[in-house]
Amino acid sequence: MQGSASLTVQSLPLCLGLWIPAQRTPESAALGSGQQRGDGSSVGRGLLGLAVMGPPPRFSPHLAWRRILCIFFLPFISSGFAPRIKYTDKFIFGKEPLTSSKPRASTVPFFPAVRFNWSHLTPLELKDRSVGLQAEEGVGRNPYFTLEGHEFLIFGGSIHYFRVPREYWRDRLLKLRACGFNTVTTYVPWNLHEPESGKFDFSGNLDLEAFVLLAAEVGLWVILRPGPYVCSELDLGGLPSRLLQDPTTQLRTTNRTFVEAVDKYFDHLIARVVPLQYRKGGPIIAVQVENEYGSFNKDKNYMPYLHKALLERGVVELLLTSDNTNKVLNGHIKGVLATINMNSFRADTFEQLFKVQKNKPILIMEYWVGWFDTWGKRHTPTDAGDVENTVTEFIQLDISFNVYMFHGGTNFGFMNGGIHFTHYRAVITSYDYDAVLTEAGDYTDKYFKLRKLFQSVFVTPLPLLPKPTHKAVYPSMRLSLYLPLWDVLQYLNRPVVSRTPLNMENLPIHGGNGQAFGLVLYEATICSGGRLHVEARDAAQVFLNETSLGILADETQNVDVPTITECQLLRILVENQGRVNFSWKIQDQRKGIIGSVTINSVPLENFTIYSLEMRTSFFRRLRTAIWRPVSDDHLGPAFYLGTLKAGSSPRDTFLALPSWKYGFVFINGRNLGRYWNIGPQGTLYLPGAWLNPGNNEIILFEKRKSGSYIYSTDKPVL
Repeated sequence: MQGSASLTVQSLPLCLGLWIPAQRTPESAALGSGQQRGDGSSVGRGLLGLAVMGPPPRFSPHLAWRRILCIFFLPFISSGFAPRIKYTDKFIFGKEPLTSSKPRASTVPFFPAVRFNWSHLTPLELKDRSVGLQAEEGVGRNPYFTLEGHEFLIFGGSIHYFRVPREYWRDRLLKLRACGFNTVTTYVPWNLHEPESGKFDFSGNLDLEAFVLLAAEVGLWVILRPGPYVCSELDLGGLPSRLLQDPTTQLRTTNRTFVEAVDKYFDHLIARVVPLQYRKGGPIIAVQVENEYGSFNKDKNYMPYLHKALLERGVVELLLTSDNTNKVLNGHIKGVLATINMNSFRADTFEQLFKVQKNKPILIMEYWVGWFDTWGKRHTPTDAGDVENTVTEFIQLDISFNVYMFHGGTNFGFMNGGIHFTHYRAVITSYDYDAVLTEAGDYTDKYFKLRKLFQSVFVTPLPLLPKPTHKAVYPSMRLSLYLPLWDVLQYLNRPVVSRTPLNMENLPIHGGNGQAFGLVLYEATICSGGRLHVEARDAAQVFLNETSLGILADETQNVDVPTITECQLLRILVENQGRVNFSWKIQDQRKGIIGSVTINSVPLENFTIYSLEMRTSFFRRLRTAIWRPVSDDHLGPAFYLGTLKAGSSPRDTFLALPSWKYGFVFINGRNLGRYWNIGPQGTLYLPGAWLNPGNNEIILFEKRKSGSYIYSTDKPVL
């Protein structure tokens, strides 16, 4: 009732001073429930599961009436602060479960005793390593984690190194630490690290080891999520597209072809990971076995196989799985900690988790504080107050958690994935995710609310806030030179000649690895018009010579070719907009032309196929081209050239392209990602670290119609 809640707040200083110590110390946390201290006194769990240290205070007649009042009102006090019973009936506080269904008001402060001191539990301070992160259980209390024997809650935040310019890694990690987090989590994208079979790339923005070691230097632990499948709204969930070449290969199963590829990748990847583990002196305290397999659930032997693969290669830290709350039964592995993903508490949040593990601490592997966006859909932000309240409840219930995302970053280049439930939609370039830090690393209301919350439960002050990353507004740019796509073909690699059209993955290029990203142009000679049918994915533009005939996408697979009197060149430009990254549909994500091409049901033959991957080497060759002046609006795919003048000290900015339709922006050969006038994304993030002082080359590949100016702004549009 309201009266008891009011009494609770007013009585806190009175009762807590008698029942609970001033702070939750490492010593009391390490000793656990009912253990003996060196001086013979005991350490146990007191009111609402808080640490109580030392012998009871001496009797004082002046305090006796206060003690009596506290004892009398304790049932009302505890009930006033009880979390929602619907999802906490399995939690233990003291010796009895909670019995109140009254929610905790967000304005009620924490007990002063809920104070953590983990200043000595950082990679910089904790030098003597032996047992690492452990799941413990105690009599009369909730299970809990320990780190080197000290009670420990994981305050994690996700940052994906491959979505953040390397020059900004330190800034983002420092902001994570300054907010109050003690752990960073990251996925490892297989498709980016092994672009061709047996050829690995761990350089530049993909230097995983440098990122992990930098996290340790900043004072953060690391939870690694190496896949092989990671989802993460990446193309094919991070799996290499070459695995789709053989239609008999079954992704995410113990299919021989698939596990052989996984074994070769893990042989290389895990060898890099092993020296970075906690017990080797590194910051990695836990490793995830695959990702959300409960939602896939095609092979009961697959997860145990991956579990064994990690152990055999030397992973010795805590292993865990991660699944949505209603898929835990399908995704967990015996002997591995099960964790869950969620965006808010529900009545059944822990129902499946408690069925598979009753005596393990809870880790919310993904607490979704926002969500990703897809092209053509409205951006919907989440409420900062709701995030604050949920994290408050995590801490009250001794639940470890990982905020997904703390900082989302950007789907630079072609790395974005797609979703396909009722119909296909591509993930936008920005991976802002309505996260705690923005796409450009700026502070948000969520950040300041969480920082204030964390500061209230820590004994030691948080680090000072890193300075904000200031943005710049550069002069607008008019792209006055252009090259039609047809003029550019000579600067591409040698085309493939094939009797039938080949999908992107099966093009005989890159040592047989096919093409992973970008666009493909198919050319064939036709000598009659009629109904053209093309099985293409994801979006295709059809041309007769250089004249557009139409666009094929989604369910539209037909276009009319006009009557012709002599043979003409049919051109079909197909773009991979992002392979589906979730669900069983990943098995069928071949791109380009994936079937036959017919006119009036007669198959066409003899194709010349150009690969347009837009790699840096292509733009180097393009610098030798003779560009044309743009005299009026140009219809059709073309490259447009201009100059961005960044001054002497380049800073971050955002590019707005209001008069352009659809395409990609390249700065000094770097692919910033896709723009599209259907929204919701209205600007592209341009890191200042990727700009040179003075002039910078800017090239647009516009697929549909030329625009005029490109503008620079210091604020994103999303």
